[in-house]
Amino acid sequence: NGNAGFQQVLERLESDPLCQRLSLKSFLILPFQRITRLKLLLQNILKRTRPGSEEEVQATQAYDALEKLIKDCNENVQRMKSTEELIYLSQKIEFECKIFPLISQSRRLVKCGELTALDFNNLSPKWKLTTRPIYLHLFNDCLLLSRPKE
Repeated sequence: NGNAGFQQVLERLESDPLCQRLSLKSFLILPFQRITRLKLLLQNILKRTRPGSEEEVQATQAYDALEKLIKDCNENVQRMKSTEELIYLSQKIEFECKIFPLISQSRRLVKCGELTALDFNNLSPKWKLTTRPIYLHLFNDCLLLSRPKE
């Protein structure tokens, strides 16, 4: 998004009839779609092979290998999404001191959201209730509370 030259070239390529007006994202997703189509193809081959035949053994081995590949791809996609979330969050959060590295290979964001903190002011004669927003970020290894910059 920050590189105007890249955006212009990308728009020109995506509008080219050779690309059939498909976006870059669709080309990046194509290999994953092909893998899942291969899985369906192998399932159909397995249905039509004779039980106990050499073809069934080979098709089963290919299917198992493909299942492992799909599982690995999905895990890597999840890991990348998690890393992207951590990078985005680290850009938004400002620590007073940098002793807490937010981005880590093993850390992933489990849940985040805004909460309302209730403060009781018991210095005044009447109990005064004030509210302020805080954010909760639950990671797989820690819990981080943050507040919006004033």
